Amino acid sequence: MLPAEERTVQRALKILGQQIRESDALASPQAVRDYLRLIFAAKEHEVFVVLHLDAQHRVLKSEELFRGTLTQTSVFPREVVKAALRANAAAVIFSHNHPSGIAEPSHADELLTRTLKSALALVDVTVLDHFIIAGPSCLSFAERGLL
Repeated sequence: MLPAEERTVQRALKILGQQIRESDALASPQAVRDYLRLIFAAKEHEVFVVLHLDAQHRVLKSEELFRGTLTQTSVFPREVVKAALRANAAAVIFSHNHPSGIAEPSHADELLTRTLKSALALVDVTVLDHFIIAGPSCLSFAERGLL
């Protein structure tokens, strides 16, 4: 990505992030999708991002927790739990990208989501959704009944 494009994406992320923080993130699922698409725009490697939410499901913090290779990234449940506790989150939304351009969840994606949901339940943090972003496509685990 060229430096000018990178600055434009960063400005757009800042504006969208502010709008999401000032409103109820779940009342505007399209805004969340748009925000996530911007986060993952032009990423050539897999990245795992967590949106930490307060009790009213407003975004407290967006955090890139893990960065991987072209085809995979390692996600450690212990680190996800620690990050949620640091942010004092009541709920989280997970997201990661598929640079391949295919927004279908793998068996590993489904297993990871179940593992993270169980780990976070132990500390009373609710997992609201897990999005897979692949270019313009965006798949929601909640909408697919995978949560």
